[in-house]
Amino acid sequence: MSRVGKSPINVPKEVNVKIEGNLVSVKGPKGELKWSFPSEMKVTMQDKTIHVERPAETKQFKALHGTVRSIIANMVKGTSAGYQKQLDISGVGYRAQVQGKKIVFTLGYSHPVEFYLPEGISAEVDKKQTQLTLQGIDKHLLGQVAANIRGLRRPDIYKGKGIRYSDEFIKLKVGKAGKK
Repeated sequence: MSRVGKSPINVPKEVNVKIEGNLVSVKGPKGELKWSFPSEMKVTMQDKTIHVERPAETKQFKALHGTVRSIIANMVKGTSAGYQKQLDISGVGYRAQVQGKKIVFTLGYSHPVEFYLPEGISAEVDKKQTQLTLQGIDKHLLGQVAANIRGLRRPDIYKGKGIRYSDEFIKLKVGKAGKK
């Protein structure tokens, strides 16, 4: 059995879970998420714990078993506590400003770059305008938005300029060897 898939998901008191057919909906204090899981998998709820079972021992179902369990566990955690990602902006003159549902970046281009946040994701910038914090209840959407923002100006391996995750380490390369 899948080590991830066989462990049950404990549901906190403030979170309500409904399983109807192959649709699971999770509602908590932070919001509500719905997801349609593959119809081959069996998801049951007993006494505030969710169990995921697979129909057969094939390689495909073993992989799907752990994936379905992880996605449902992420939904429960997101609706109860939420998720956040931090991005650091480094470089001379590089900064960000939040204006409603969009973020305006100054990243060394000839124009400011506008990034519109999708529904369910919020952003905050510190006073120096160099650290961006993204928050949301959907882990997948939050990670995708953070990756899209990082892609606006990826970290440079020679100077270290650009947008990077706060826990990301960039090993800087040396420049040309013949430079005097």
